[in-house]
Amino acid sequence: MQERLGVEDSKIMVNIDRYGNTTAATIPLGLRDAVAERRVKKGDLVLILTVGAGYTTGGILLRWAY
Repeated sequence: MQERLGVEDSKIMVNIDRYGNTTAATIPLGLRDAVAERRVKKGDLVLILTVGAGYTTGGILLRWAY
């Protein structure tokens, strides 16, 4: 998806190297890390995409308010 959207590597949060496959906790952990690293700031648009078992997918675009 990153390639299709033309998003550069620096804007992608990857945490599997730190936590392993955390399934449902992956997104909250990624958001926490992104905020802690000051990669997400108030007013930023945040695109969250996920792929689950059986190739289920989900996504949301939100404006970060904190």
